[in-house]
Amino acid sequence: MSTELFKQFMSFTMSVHQVTYELTKHARFGPLTPLQYEILEYVFVSQPVSPTEISECKYISLPNTSRELKKLHSSNLIEKVLNKQDGRKHSVVLSDEGEKLIKNIFEETERLFYKRVGQVSHQDSEEIQAAFEMLKKKIYY
Repeated sequence: MSTELFKQFMSFTMSVHQVTYELTKHARFGPLTPLQYEILEYVFVSQPVSPTEISECKYISLPNTSRELKKLHSSNLIEKVLNKQDGRKHSVVLSDEGEKLIKNIFEETERLFYKRVGQVSHQDSEEIQAAFEMLKKKIYY
């Protein structure tokens, strides 16, 4: 295997993180901390998710995850769904209010995204989408 491929992967991944930061750094999170926003964003794209999945994805301890989820729940931004097979376990989904908040933030992020990329031709758009699909299929599955 080529180490060049790995270097390109790492460079690309760092670029993704940097661009994500640039697109979201001015987003208005309202009462949310950046960590709470990241949790809501993860729940939005992956729901339903367990607290353990959130903890592992965000590299935070399970007690800290639970504390943040409690705050989000008390703000009516998430809902807990009990596991029918094991009543001790639960998953997390966005509430209607949480969905609305995330969609508002995403609208602002989308505006900044299109400002960054400018006009994209139909062909370029299709090629970019195909590249995203390839990356999801081969690397980010």
